[in-house]
Amino acid sequence: MGFSLLADWAGKCIFEIDPAALERRGIRLLLADLDNTLVPYGVPEPTEEVRAWAAALAGRGVELFVLSNNRRPQRPERFSKALGVPFLGHAGKPKVRSFAAAMERMGCTREQTAVVGDQIFTDILGGKRAGVTTLLVEPIRLAGNPGRYLRYGVEWPFRVWAKRRKRAL
Repeated sequence: MGFSLLADWAGKCIFEIDPAALERRGIRLLLADLDNTLVPYGVPEPTEEVRAWAAALAGRGVELFVLSNNRRPQRPERFSKALGVPFLGHAGKPKVRSFAAAMERMGCTREQTAVVGDQIFTDILGGKRAGVTTLLVEPIRLAGNPGRYLRYGVEWPFRVWAKRRKRAL
């Protein structure tokens, strides 16, 4: 697939993603980054708000699937089991193989799949390369890792451009 750093949609957080809009677009599978997308780094289990959002997705026929680059397998496993959704840890995003593996496991095509994440160089680039709809959210919290500030600084122009396009879901 192509090389693009512009998300198809950009918003503040996952809760701005309307499950009905995904359903209308024919999205049946939503691959979601874990850390700083669904919850802040280190939060071991889903919040009640995340649980309610996941239930709303399921109510519209959209399956949530945690696709995490976290290198500690117990992190995405614990979170996903608590939420009752499938997962793939140490995914190696932006490599396409993890996206393809998730789609194959869930029986969905590229056209039926979207990815949501807070990082352009992993979540959005990987989604673009895999040919799925890409949804960019702001990181929940930057504190703690100086490398994150640098990475988000480099991503800033692409975030601004994606938001200015104001594409609806």
